[in-house]
Amino acid sequence: MTRLSVEMLAADAPEPITSAGHAQLGIAVLVGIAVIVVLITQFKLHAFLSLTIGSLALAAVAGAPLDKAITSFSNGLGATVASVGVLIALGSILGKLLADSGGADQIVDTILAKATKRTMPWAMVLIASVVGLPLFFEIGIVLLIPVVLLVAKRGNFSLMRIGIPALAGLSVMHGLVPPHPGPLVAVDAVKANLGLTLGLGILVAIPTVIIAGPLFGRYASRWVDVPPPDRMVPTRPSEDLDRRPGFGATIATVLLPVVLMLAKALVDIVVDDTGDTLQRIFDVLGSPLIALLIAVLVGMFTLGRAAGFTRERLGTTVETSLAPIAGVMLIVAAGGGFKQVLVDSGVGEMILDISKDWSISALLLAWLIAVVIRLATGSATVATVSAAGLAGPLAADMSSTHVALLVLAIGSGSLFFSHVNDAGFWLVKEYFGLSVVQTVKTWSLMETILSVVGGGIVLLLSLII
Repeated sequence: MTRLSVEMLAADAPEPITSAGHAQLGIAVLVGIAVIVVLITQFKLHAFLSLTIGSLALAAVAGAPLDKAITSFSNGLGATVASVGVLIALGSILGKLLADSGGADQIVDTILAKATKRTMPWAMVLIASVVGLPLFFEIGIVLLIPVVLLVAKRGNFSLMRIGIPALAGLSVMHGLVPPHPGPLVAVDAVKANLGLTLGLGILVAIPTVIIAGPLFGRYASRWVDVPPPDRMVPTRPSEDLDRRPGFGATIATVLLPVVLMLAKALVDIVVDDTGDTLQRIFDVLGSPLIALLIAVLVGMFTLGRAAGFTRERLGTTVETSLAPIAGVMLIVAAGGGFKQVLVDSGVGEMILDISKDWSISALLLAWLIAVVIRLATGSATVATVSAAGLAGPLAADMSSTHVALLVLAIGSGSLFFSHVNDAGFWLVKEYFGLSVVQTVKTWSLMETILSVVGGGIVLLLSLII
């Protein structure tokens, strides 16, 4: 297992924008995070503005010149948008096609028709995991929770017994599996192999979601036994459609970008010649941008046309899918700016200097960094982006496999204990009609189990591979 070392720092690392000592930098980090938390939770300020102000507060306390702090934040923001902005847009288009065409309903109805009372929680994990591949977590919640409520009400199931597995499936995809923005940013930040990270991410996600989903759901349903709230009447997005896409075509479209990225990784392993034509073709097809673009174009036919969409309806679907993600994109971008201010202030070097004599694995340290930022900011994506920037130097002397595991350690840590500063906490609370305490006993604990189990599996894998 890789151990911390001062030599992990790159020799050509840029000069920090401040000459502050470790104590001042530590205080600056705490102040920056505190400003973000207070602005989001107390003043209800948008996360984009809160992250921007928090970044400037961090730089000011660290003694960095204002012009350098602004440049650092802008560079981080721009780099993050450049690397994941288009992917966010393409993922949103695919998710909207899936919802509006009735493809999501087709997946749900097909699986539920074959599920028994005993297998229903497992079916919900499968549904959430498959549908959650191209969707942002918040979009997945809005899409799937009404289905969860409908299933629980009509089938007389415990709401938590059905709901926890679905939430676990959505959340584990969000934290561990590209092409979600957090894992993609982490892959880019530590220069990990995307296909290898994707494959290992799925390997880690399967046992993790089983433990945090169907198994934990048994206990959650005993602790919190609530009926589906009547005020949350489920609606089916495809009720106005005469037909909808087939199950096989829908599944194939959803899995297409993942298959292309995995194929690229496989070709990279089998073919050693970097100039090989086959490898060059899959380098293009397996890149996240092209893979998602192909899936969107294919989805216009397999989902949109199959549902009877006209060209005008397809154009409207694409257009309406982009407006809601403006806020998400800005938050992700500002998270990248905050990360860059942390890095340029020398916080990463400070952490390595302080911990260089610790007998602790680099993977565990990366997990802990993500946990702290997650608890402070409430955002799994911000935690992943920021922790990836801080943990980047740890990857300097790692093998490609361990660099991929570093990404997954960060992703696992970013899921730890969602609480009142997380939008997902309030979405779950309101949709399920829970109190704050009930939400903590179910949703927050489930997120913690995902984080701890995922991190533990990553550490075990690092001993084996």
